[in-house]
Amino acid sequence: MSERVDVTLSVDPDTARQLGDAEVRARVEAELERLTRKGAVDLLIEVIEAAGRDAEARGLTEDILNEELAAWKAERRARHMPPAA
Repeated sequence: MSERVDVTLSVDPDTARQLGDAEVRARVEAELERLTRKGAVDLLIEVIEAAGRDAEARGLTEDILNEELAAWKAERRARHMPPAA
């Protein structure tokens, strides 16, 4: 087996909880290795940056994006909250 090195990544709490599952973590680690071996990280960054430029050109601002993200998070929390007693 090749040498393994731990790295630290910043993720949101929900993602961190999911990565606590050994099976999920193993799948994510394998996918990251696959992506970096193929040089896909640079391609992924280019695609994300291009999408950002396109969104800005179409009028998307950081404020709009933050509002949409907040609304999505609130809707997600509401779906996962148990009914009030």
